[in-house]
Amino acid sequence: MVALAALALPILLSAVLVFLASSLVHMVLGYHKSDYQKLPEEDKIVAALRQANLSPGLYHFPYCTHQELKKPEMQEKFKQGPVGLLSMRPNGVVNMGKFLGLWLVYCLLVGLFVAYLAAHTVGTGAPYRHVFRVVGTAAFLPYGVATLVNGIWKAEPWRMVFKEAFDGLLYALLTAGTFAWLWPR
Repeated sequence: MVALAALALPILLSAVLVFLASSLVHMVLGYHKSDYQKLPEEDKIVAALRQANLSPGLYHFPYCTHQELKKPEMQEKFKQGPVGLLSMRPNGVVNMGKFLGLWLVYCLLVGLFVAYLAAHTVGTGAPYRHVFRVVGTAAFLPYGVATLVNGIWKAEPWRMVFKEAFDGLLYALLTAGTFAWLWPR
């Protein structure tokens, strides 16, 4: 067993590398530029939403309880459409600093939990490929596999989901390489 404290450097370095890689993916490579679309007649739709005075949160429409879903009038609403989810943020300019800070905290948490698992399953002096395999698999779960749920429950287009899963694979490989390189000998 490896002491978790001995993995502080791989935890920190892998989080920073994933953070930098994600910045490159989104700002340089550009394959995520097609992920979002503009609403048709955006001004009219935004004006209607503004008039509704929605608070930040996640909205489902048409909204109904499980019992109401069985009623013919509710089923007709679903047939007529539109059917969707609406995620509302607080008004104001998007604070990218906050999102980036939270992303870095997430990367650190992934590193911490991956380190915890690896410290209890991989011994001191383990070969590079063994550390890489265990850490890479563990890191792919939160970075890649976890994104699949957005296609299932949040109607995110599968093309976008698979791009996010691919990003997760890149992040898992960076995490695995960092831990394998810095693994205690």
